[in-house]
Amino acid sequence: MRIAVIADIHSNIFSLNEVLLDIDNRNIDLVVCMGDLVGYATYPNEVINTIRENKILTIKGNYDEAVGEELMICGCDYPDPKDAENAGLSLNWTIDETSDDNKEFLKSLPKEVKMTFEGRTILFVHGSPRRINEYLKENSTEAEEVMRDFEADILVCGHTHKPYFKMYGNKMLVNAGSAGKPKTGNPKANYVVIDLKDETINVEIHEVEYDFEQTAMAIEANGLPKEFAEIIRTGKA
Repeated sequence: MRIAVIADIHSNIFSLNEVLLDIDNRNIDLVVCMGDLVGYATYPNEVINTIRENKILTIKGNYDEAVGEELMICGCDYPDPKDAENAGLSLNWTIDETSDDNKEFLKSLPKEVKMTFEGRTILFVHGSPRRINEYLKENSTEAEEVMRDFEADILVCGHTHKPYFKMYGNKMLVNAGSAGKPKTGNPKANYVVIDLKDETINVEIHEVEYDFEQTAMAIEANGLPKEFAEIIRTGKA
């Protein structure tokens, strides 16, 4: 069983299209999206429509919740006031641009999904099993706490925009990275493939090139914060 997991597309249709093309070439049985379809870039409806048209199983992210419910904050937990201000601008812009039908779709997304393959139970969430916007960064105290109490075999999350995988005893934590707004130090989109076969679990991290300048220029042309365009160009937050 080969499962491709994408996350944190953030309205970047150009990266999503290239990632899905890459997935098509990897003998994948199931594609799962860990949420945050919208926000920051300028193509929320195009991204949502693509996810819907491809019938991709999708978990609700904090940004999806904020746009679907038309909330005042995105739940991004920015300590820097300037970053928080920019996130607010992005949220308001995205709420205005996202169609009512697509907002209903975002509202309908589940906050978690549990599935069993090859005798192993996988829990898919956006942030963590505790909170939709909790960051489970690699080697963090939060990840240690969550995995200590985790009862399934594999926990899959997103939200950090950095892909990784790590064993905690006989349990595995997989972060799907970001297919639209990576924070890995380069602009390539990324995602993971979980390969379950017999008694083994293998995780592949894939990077995908795309025309990131198209996304950055669209952000600038629509008057969104220039910092968003720089993250797209550099992969640095």
